Amino acid sequence: MWLRSTLSALWLATFAWGAVSTDEDGTVRSIGLRTHTLVQPYLDSDMQSRWYDFGGDTIIRTDQYIRLTSDRPSQTGHLWSRVPLTATNWEIEVEFKIHGKNQLYGDGFAMWITKDRTKTGPVFGSADNFEGLGVFFDTYKNHRPGVVFPFVMAMVGDGKSSYDKDTDGKSTEFAACSARGIRHATVPTKFRLTYFQDKYLKLELQYKSEGEWTLCFETNEPPAIPQVAYLGFSAETGELSDNHDIISVNAKNLYTSQPSTQAATPGSGRGKKAQTKSQSQDKAKSGGSWTWFFTKIILFFMVIGGGYVGYTAWRTSKRHHRY
Repeated sequence: MWLRSTLSALWLATFAWGAVSTDEDGTVRSIGLRTHTLVQPYLDSDMQSRWYDFGGDTIIRTDQYIRLTSDRPSQTGHLWSRVPLTATNWEIEVEFKIHGKNQLYGDGFAMWITKDRTKTGPVFGSADNFEGLGVFFDTYKNHRPGVVFPFVMAMVGDGKSSYDKDTDGKSTEFAACSARGIRHATVPTKFRLTYFQDKYLKLELQYKSEGEWTLCFETNEPPAIPQVAYLGFSAETGELSDNHDIISVNAKNLYTSQPSTQAATPGSGRGKKAQTKSQSQDKAKSGGSWTWFFTKIILFFMVIGGGYVGYTAWRTSKRHHRY
């Protein structure tokens, strides 16, 4: 009985050690953000969304889509989170659909992570001179020679810079890629935006085949996002039109198993080096301390086990001598 308890204790200690090792491998982990996730049927029982506001010409089909604009001229629609995105590191994956019946179409839709929310304006249905990050899925070419459309572009707004629609935002482009085939794609179209503060910003697209992610852009010098920023989507049609649908939004909070012990300055290489060095030292110390701790546990149980075996043998010998 005692031996069984000892073995159980040793097994639990070994399992705990393995769990600590797994948790210290530096792997990126995620936790779902319910406050910024939106899936069918989109609305609560009272026909409202707890976490999102809708406006403009937005239409909601609870079993299919959230249509920011229909295939009609001069429409604008928006969808905004009610609470700010406070996660330092995050990933947002969105399934969307751009489609229509016309050979000429426009204008596109945008995803926003900005300080302000629900403000309508000329930038894909939302306000200009924004502060934060905008990602534009532009389907109509105004004046951008040498660029294939549809065109996906990120812009970092400082609250003062204006988006120039006539040149499709050329002067304020942060990063971009062409995405021919993203409209009327034969597979579910998605984008995945991943942000790690001071580390990287990456945008991936799925539109060529299901499960195949195409890198749009990636940078190791990501922009600074406002501490209080809302997640939003908007779309706009002019003389030309299209259906701009949001099918689902899945947001996650990202973290590493070994958090940084030293804050890095955005875009600073020195901060990154100091962070890496600190993480390595902490990991080495943690690994060494755990190894020594479990070594002592094993030695302790070996001594106790040896003593118990010796005591049992002595009692057996004494009993034989008595009879």
